[in-house]
Amino acid sequence: MIKVLNPGIYSTIQDNGRKDYRKIGVPVSGAMDTYSAQLANHLLHNDEVAALIELTFGGCKLEFLTDTLICITGADFSPKLNDTRIQLNSVQKVAKGSVVSFGKRNYGVRTYIGVLGGIQTEQFLNSRSFYKGITPDFILHKGDVLPIATVNSNLQQSFAKVKVNESHFSSEDIQCFKGPEFDLLSPEQVTLLQETSFSISQDNSRMGYRLNEAIPNTFNSMLTSGVLPGTVQLTPSGKLIVLMRDCQVTGGYPRVLQLSEHAINILAQKTTGDRLRFVFE
Repeated sequence: MIKVLNPGIYSTIQDNGRKDYRKIGVPVSGAMDTYSAQLANHLLHNDEVAALIELTFGGCKLEFLTDTLICITGADFSPKLNDTRIQLNSVQKVAKGSVVSFGKRNYGVRTYIGVLGGIQTEQFLNSRSFYKGITPDFILHKGDVLPIATVNSNLQQSFAKVKVNESHFSSEDIQCFKGPEFDLLSPEQVTLLQETSFSISQDNSRMGYRLNEAIPNTFNSMLTSGVLPGTVQLTPSGKLIVLMRDCQVTGGYPRVLQLSEHAINILAQKTTGDRLRFVFE
């Protein structure tokens, strides 16, 4: 079991999401940065879709009520085990009564805490991913107790670790493909899309990122159509919205671009004021 002493700014349980329920209007959800989430599970020899704790902007403190192994990946918020700094992207043994905490941000936005066997909270529609209206809670709260797998008390710390490419957090290049309504764009609008250095506005969340710079347009309204995580919509105001993991399943704005899975993961580690460039595949 894990007791939440301080939930931080925005902490949730996430796994691989609900991929088979879009037909009834249920968003995919799941880890924002699937690369970092799957890396933690891989190093722990968990199933790659095992549930983890996703921390946005750190600030979290957790007490472990049983022995286990953990792996922390993604953003670096100076994680500590009982006041001793621990490495990211490596497997750490955690003894009963130990406290894991997070402090100063060094890079990135979202951190993942994987535990041996995965977080064992209740499943809803075949997923443990938090989502308001689907799960009883949509964020972690102080005092929450999270069930985890029971493990052998004689477990040994693994020395498995990897080095993550720095570009996952620093790159401004966002790979994308032409969206269904891309051909509505004029040559001048395409040039703006390709050459503008866009910045992320304060309006960014698990649902989507609104960008500050505009692509002027006079497009007519369109019928509501299917959208996916990574769909880039062009609004009548000219502002672009990049949909993320908790996005709706349909939308009525032109879908001018579609991000690759790799690009969604990179964008998930960016925040207000960070810049990006769309790189066409």
